[in-house]
Amino acid sequence: MSTILIAGFQHETNTFAPSRATYENFQRGEGFPLMSRGDDVLALREVNIPAGGFIRAAEAQGHVLMPVIWAGASPSAHVTRDAFERIAGEIVDAARSHVFDAVYLDLHGAMVAEHVDDGEGELLARMREAVGPDMPIVASLDLHANVTEDMLRHADALVAYRTYPHVDMAETGARAFALLERLLAGERLQHASRRLPFLIPINGMCTMLEPSRGMYASVAALEQGAVVSVSFAPGFPAADFPECGPVIWAYGNAPKAAHAAVDMLYHRMIDEEAAWRVPFLSPDDAVREAMRLSADACRPVVIADTQDNPGAGGDANTMEMLHALVRNGAKGAAIGLIYDPAAALAAHRAGLGARLELSLGGQSRVPGDRPFDGAFEVVALSDGHLRYDGPMMNGMQAELGPVACLRVDDVLIAVSSSKAQMLDRNLYRVAGIQPEDMKILINKSSVHFRADFEPIAEAILVAKAPGPMTADPADLPWTRLAPGIRTSPGGEAFAG
Repeated sequence: MSTILIAGFQHETNTFAPSRATYENFQRGEGFPLMSRGDDVLALREVNIPAGGFIRAAEAQGHVLMPVIWAGASPSAHVTRDAFERIAGEIVDAARSHVFDAVYLDLHGAMVAEHVDDGEGELLARMREAVGPDMPIVASLDLHANVTEDMLRHADALVAYRTYPHVDMAETGARAFALLERLLAGERLQHASRRLPFLIPINGMCTMLEPSRGMYASVAALEQGAVVSVSFAPGFPAADFPECGPVIWAYGNAPKAAHAAVDMLYHRMIDEEAAWRVPFLSPDDAVREAMRLSADACRPVVIADTQDNPGAGGDANTMEMLHALVRNGAKGAAIGLIYDPAAALAAHRAGLGARLELSLGGQSRVPGDRPFDGAFEVVALSDGHLRYDGPMMNGMQAELGPVACLRVDDVLIAVSSSKAQMLDRNLYRVAGIQPEDMKILINKSSVHFRADFEPIAEAILVAKAPGPMTADPADLPWTRLAPGIRTSPGGEAFAG
């Protein structure tokens, strides 16, 4: 039986996004669990996040857990210096002032702070300095981690998700625990890693589709014999710093075996580079195709409004997809969640059945985005309290604040007072919209929605409307990438 210090600090940073992550954003969670401390962290055992899986696995083996803090915020631009130093400082201070045998950290792997390019590498370096060279440190990472040399150097083991949508988060926490148990038993793992020379659009990373599905099948198959852990992080291709991009790594009892596994996956990725490209539709083409497909269908056609995904740095308030629905006369359509607290409050003040003039959304400052000005009917209101019942974040309670369903023409709009990626059908239901009954659904999401929406979808389309999260990394104004990395599969190399 060992005592394990555990903490979580999660943020996916889009350095091109408009809004920064403050300490208050982490307090609210914004699609993650609320910030929690001490024994309240242990309540996350029932939530599908890595910490939940780690806690269950460690408790089942009788270990003593020393929880410090768990904090996550919706993807955005840089984490403020204040937020990083307060949360990282709390974790490191606990490590310096308590006695324990090992450390588990539930991290994302793509955090950039105002003053630190590599948030996780910096935190791991501080933890290593605090606990010394012999204390086992294991961390779980998001599939979208931009894995750095500092992260690999200061952790004894890192393990990443293998699904996108991330339905295996708790399972990844359990795999992190299995690695930590090896280290606690005295095993010392050797690691190998290789960085790929091209960026991948996030829509192309979906493990429900090829080539990602086949790549991850190979990752899992290589864990055998002397190779005890293999991970592949395609990266988060919207962080402008030199170590942005995909990385493959492995741990083993024999260095040659770990290197061989990494090399095999590396050459597979190089050979299949062209397959990782992604086609996109314009807003009008996406809506017209959805109208055609849904005309005689019994299930909704789902469109991903991928460039305004709040799970990748968008603010969920761009309006071009709503304009396209109305412009093309779409019927039986719904869109959500739209983050506009002022509009939600106005609807609550006006009351059910009221008609009100609003200038909805359009605050992104992205070229091509503009508000939707019009008369809306208030058709549903709620307090925004819900539970996630889909595969992503299953079991988590969420508080969105005042929520309203507005109607314009034959389009329903779910408007929220908090940002949340549309990854669970209950995010429509909390606004009084039954997603299964709609002809067309437009989701502010890139891939995560597929876990809960693909079972009800007639078809899924991906639209490229104006938004802060540029879907094709080749379109971003890079300044600090590593020279020579291709900014899309088969694309131009960054010259520096």
